[in-house]
Amino acid sequence: MQPSRDISRLIEIMAALRNPVGGCPWDLEQDFSSIRHYTIEEAYEVADAIERQNFSDLREELGDLLLQPIYHAQMASEAGHFDIGDVIYGITEKLIRRHPHVFGDLDADDSDAAKGRWEAIKAQERAAKAERKGETTPSVLDDVPTPLPALARSEKLTKRAAKVGFDWPDYASVRAKVAEELDEVDEAVAAKDPTAAHEEIGDLLFAIVNLARHAGVDAEAALRDANLKFTRRFHYMEARCREDGIEPGKAGLERLVGYWNEIRKADKA
Repeated sequence: MQPSRDISRLIEIMAALRNPVGGCPWDLEQDFSSIRHYTIEEAYEVADAIERQNFSDLREELGDLLLQPIYHAQMASEAGHFDIGDVIYGITEKLIRRHPHVFGDLDADDSDAAKGRWEAIKAQERAAKAERKGETTPSVLDDVPTPLPALARSEKLTKRAAKVGFDWPDYASVRAKVAEELDEVDEAVAAKDPTAAHEEIGDLLFAIVNLARHAGVDAEAALRDANLKFTRRFHYMEARCREDGIEPGKAGLERLVGYWNEIRKADKA
């Protein structure tokens, strides 16, 4: 079998890997649960390549990510649930349905209007899904995925709540809420109550996500960038220790902070 630019070849390869006769023993052992974490990992690796602006890596990581729905669909097909054709039909039907200003007779003069139509159609779909389940009053928080990273899920929950008017009126109000939550964390820590500290720190993080949303900042992306910055600066600090012939663990906080301030100053310059 030879590689190809045609997606049908990828489907053939996946079927061959899962073939009980002559297939790959490891691939044959997998199920939906065992490979789901790979699906999540591959999505993060795509995001990482984008953030690094490395398009060679992005091409490769997109291929790894593309394999995941093919893999899941192959297993679903074997179990008689659906196949990759059903998946493709479903997403094409959804895109056409949610873009009546492109594929229908409606107009959308700008991105806000297009987004408004998209959200209205999604709300109709949620209502229809709830009706099929026998639920007469669907929640606006329905279908916010539980497995999302906590910061990203918090942002989605607060956005949904804001759509029905449950939101802080402005940035200053959210800033005051953050200060209030921080005070409550201090009280829980001072009381040496780990259960209360756990809850109050959760509330503080949720309030900070709200603060980020009101500031127009993606909290998940901001924290990822902060992690990258911390890692880069820590590597610099380790390199400075090596230059001075000292182990980082024996350098002492004062020396380490001095190195840290060097890279901070260079970043600001």
